[in-house]
Amino acid sequence: MLDRQLWVALSKPLADRDAIAARLPEHLDFMIGLEREGILFGSGPFLGGAFGEGMTILRAATADDARAILDRDPFVVAGLRTYELREWLLKEGAITVTLHASDQRGSLP
Repeated sequence: MLDRQLWVALSKPLADRDAIAARLPEHLDFMIGLEREGILFGSGPFLGGAFGEGMTILRAATADDARAILDRDPFVVAGLRTYELREWLLKEGAITVTLHASDQRGSLP
């Protein structure tokens, strides 16, 4: 078993669709930055539920570290979103990635 500790943030909106949409580019830039730093394991909205609900999984040493990261999200800074933080132990699963080195393409099945 992998036994990798991660942090899961279950997020809920505190504002309407228009207010969130106005800050979406800043939020996406922030998330892409976390991805590039190797902090972001995965993130995205829930489908079929309320608009703006989602999940973010982070690599962080402690809950305080994870909160410090999440509290920098432009949605949270602007008071547009709140989150519940949960510690998660990744034990099993599989990730498949195809990388084409010649033309720098990649894909996930």
